[in-house]
Amino acid sequence: MKIPPLVALGQELSVDQLRRYSRHLVIPEFGMAGQRRLMNARVLCVGAGGLGSPALLYLAAAGVGTLGIVDFDAVDESNLQRQIIHGQSDIGRSKTESAKEKIAEINPNVNVELHNARLDVSNVMEIFSQYDLIVDGTDNFATRYLVNDACVLLKKPYVWGSIYRFDGQASVFWAEYGPCYRCLHPEPPSSGMVPSCAEGGVLGVLCASIGAIQATEAIKLITGIGEPLIGSLMIYDALEMSYQKIKIGKDPDCSICSASPLQTELLEDYETFCGAISDETQVASLGSSITVAELKAKMDGNEKFLLVDVREPSEWEIVRIPGSILIPKEGFLNGSALGELPRDIPIILHCKSGRRSADCLTVLINAGFSDVTHLDSGIVGWIQQIDPSLPVY
Repeated sequence: MKIPPLVALGQELSVDQLRRYSRHLVIPEFGMAGQRRLMNARVLCVGAGGLGSPALLYLAAAGVGTLGIVDFDAVDESNLQRQIIHGQSDIGRSKTESAKEKIAEINPNVNVELHNARLDVSNVMEIFSQYDLIVDGTDNFATRYLVNDACVLLKKPYVWGSIYRFDGQASVFWAEYGPCYRCLHPEPPSSGMVPSCAEGGVLGVLCASIGAIQATEAIKLITGIGEPLIGSLMIYDALEMSYQKIKIGKDPDCSICSASPLQTELLEDYETFCGAISDETQVASLGSSITVAELKAKMDGNEKFLLVDVREPSEWEIVRIPGSILIPKEGFLNGSALGELPRDIPIILHCKSGRRSADCLTVLINAGFSDVTHLDSGIVGWIQQIDPSLPVY
């Protein structure tokens, strides 16, 4: 679908800018007009992580006039495998400050605006209203629905990307011309059905492939060249080195961009809407969790119990709590693990942070296990409070 340029022409290029952007200027379809639109554009990137890193770097190099960055996190060593805008010396620093420093090194002509905050219903409309388009580099469903709804209400294009292990997806959602994110995913997946990258992993270089697609789509929207991915979903399989483009249409029953009556304001709580922890799990885990200090006291007191690690074998190889046995979560979901577990001694479940173990707890309680709890902060809590010598992943 051919659409008009999103951004008006900016000022004439200086001699220095003519030199810097010469490889753009000699492209007939792009030329001087395309560069002037880029330099006049205001683009917001939600997240300066795996997808935000390559997107920000290439948009800065391309000459986007103003780049906004929303992120509340600090750089962690585990980020460096894929978040290439940060380096070893940035560990512990604000991601927004780190990203701004790298952008200035690539292109000092770019104005960088920082929003050091967690994006939520209280600030999203005010922040988004300042920009022409939104590039989303987040990795959770609650924020994706929030970003989508704000973009629909503000009539702004939403450049979306998603990565997991060896697979990536990208699209452009713009209700003015085609479907929105809710047209593709009317409802979020059930709690625990889609692991995060922290739980399931991601091939670092995959971020470059999808982030580059996002930057390309942003440039096409700004300048009006080519046909953006509006109404199309691009699927990338890194192992097969294959791309598949699937047509997606506007959902006539979409609650925010098609249906009548339309949703005219943001939801009150996107975490609840996306079921970060299901109602069933919340009820089952209420009063059925223990702290790492309580677990350590049970160990020191030689109490009899079975400690079950519900993570994946690859995680087990990295680090484990002494005395635990491995039974991955899938065994609880399909029921195969239930026959392996005793009913005459207490069972304590744990995962990385507590979410997966809470889901497994629900399964066991529903199966009639009476003496079962889970470690509320998982192995991360164990490392932080009991044994800091163990690696955090």
